[in-house]
Amino acid sequence: MSKVAFFDLEGPISAQDNAYEVFGLVPNGHEIFEVISKYDDILALENRPNYEAGDTLSLIAPFLVAHSIGEEEIFDVSKEAFLLRGIKRMINHLKEHDWSVYIISTSYEQHAYNIACQLGIDDEEVRCTMFPLDDYLKEFGGEDYKPILKAEEDILMLWPPTDEVSIKTRLDQFFFKELPNVNVGKILTNMNVCGGARKVTAMKELAERDGHDVSGAIAVGDSITDMRMLQFIKDQGGLAVAFNGNEYALPYGSVSLASHDMRNLSLITDSWETGGKDAVLKAVSEKESSDEDPYYHVLEGRDDLDDIVKIHKKVRKVVRGQAGKLG
Repeated sequence: MSKVAFFDLEGPISAQDNAYEVFGLVPNGHEIFEVISKYDDILALENRPNYEAGDTLSLIAPFLVAHSIGEEEIFDVSKEAFLLRGIKRMINHLKEHDWSVYIISTSYEQHAYNIACQLGIDDEEVRCTMFPLDDYLKEFGGEDYKPILKAEEDILMLWPPTDEVSIKTRLDQFFFKELPNVNVGKILTNMNVCGGARKVTAMKELAERDGHDVSGAIAVGDSITDMRMLQFIKDQGGLAVAFNGNEYALPYGSVSLASHDMRNLSLITDSWETGGKDAVLKAVSEKESSDEDPYYHVLEGRDDLDDIVKIHKKVRKVVRGQAGKLG
């Protein structure tokens, strides 16, 4: 059995949503971010052409530039991120058993490479969102930012993000009609966020580069940006693991694990190593009766996920804090 693992970063590896925390440097930033994040969910679920889940990171980019937030600030916020309990030991366990471990993340490069370094994962095994923010800070200024700051006021009026119709109407107007017609709009058009189908492309490229068969791979994800990645791996005969997943990710998993400690993933990876998917499904099904952390569930063939979503939501809220409520 091939021993290849693709990990999402924010959730399975680090509890912090780096973009959310960075945007907190903007006045009322968390509220504005939550509205834009809801807009991202809306566009992703309606399958807007050329839009992928996770493109929030491109949508917020012009606002970061307008508030003179640079790459150093992103890195400084990243340094405050704490790793999920047990993740270092889990990664070491996989490497000791000759697994190839990759990170596929929507995160900005300044965050993704920092976290990967802490885990002993080389940059070459990471795919993330390139963001030359300092170059934009040199290129734009003053009058360029007026439409962004005006839109910021309007977006804040849409918080809390419950009125999806109003959110979609105003943000469609700004991001797809107003912003493309001003100079600073190039920040948005130049971004290529590593989310949704782009995560699948990244996995294929890494697998081809290193001679791996994706049908023998495991993918671990937790949110809407991982839906396509999980579905792809499952379709190829691999194993899709929803870890502390939300309602967007769980339907796409083969199995799920809700836990405060990533070392509990070893039940799944060790079973995969010894007997493939059948061994995993057997091991997980035998643990399903557990009524405490870790919570294991077989997802394949299960129609009603409501109770499992509630369990994951409970654990996710504790592990990820405010970031846990984002799509």
